[in-house]
Amino acid sequence: MDVLASLFREMDFAAAGYRRLELAAPWSISFDQEGLRGIHFVAKGCCEIVFRDDEPQPLDTGDLLIAPRAEQHVLRSRDARKLTPTPTTQLSAASDGGRLVHSGSGEQTVIICGAFVFNDRDHPALQGLPRMVRVSGADKAAARWLRGYIETITAEALETGPGSDVVLARLSAALVVRTLRHGLEDVQQSGWLKGMRDPGVARALAAIHDRYCEDWTVASLAHEARQSRAAFAYRFHSLVGEPPMHYLFRRRMREAEKLLKNGQAGLAQIAAAVGYGSEAALSAAFKRHSGTSPGAYRHMAGTTR
Repeated sequence: MDVLASLFREMDFAAAGYRRLELAAPWSISFDQEGLRGIHFVAKGCCEIVFRDDEPQPLDTGDLLIAPRAEQHVLRSRDARKLTPTPTTQLSAASDGGRLVHSGSGEQTVIICGAFVFNDRDHPALQGLPRMVRVSGADKAAARWLRGYIETITAEALETGPGSDVVLARLSAALVVRTLRHGLEDVQQSGWLKGMRDPGVARALAAIHDRYCEDWTVASLAHEARQSRAAFAYRFHSLVGEPPMHYLFRRRMREAEKLLKNGQAGLAQIAAAVGYGSEAALSAAFKRHSGTSPGAYRHMAGTTR
């Protein structure tokens, strides 16, 4: 079971389009549309990216940057630090198709900018995504796989045809997954992505996501990880940021929420589906998780649809 692929299915990944930005310095562009997560590839020239009040990060020709947390950020030429950023929505309104031109008189830069969303915006796994992952164009090993993705995505985005939305969604998902995998060693914050560094913890995470209904204990998850109970509990907590049974609890509750919203299954069926032996056990766990009963949650979900 592939944890990364499983989580992308759970979070319901979807691509939201691409633009070719042709820019001449000085320029500064803000990306602040709610829920949109960025894909930026510098095809020509150089620039820098800034998240809120962080220090600017340089980007050079051939660099790819993924911004998977939907945080507001700015791309700008390196001589535009005092320039007020232009929102992408404003540029898009004045553009023709997938090509955006923002003119100046200085150095030329071309950036392929894409966006993606996770339709399940409340999925707890989103908290484990890094602010950004950068793939350097100077990394020869990465450049080999990156070039194929970018060339295909660019061609499909700028020469659309029947089924382009499907093609771009599949290519974008593959590109984002491949980039996250490439950046595993640089992930600093605790979470499932950092947990994937450890083969044993990764096996336990896969078991939790694929077989959450089983009667797991710390000992049985440690066996799945092929580690001692003590070593597994320590490594899981230190990398993922929470104990394994708490992570399992949240996984089960997320699935219970989905089934309750769907409204088709009874509470006994849902209890069995998410690893609880009875309606009473599910109700107690769900109330501990959400502060409300499964029945009340289902009613509220039904009235808000």
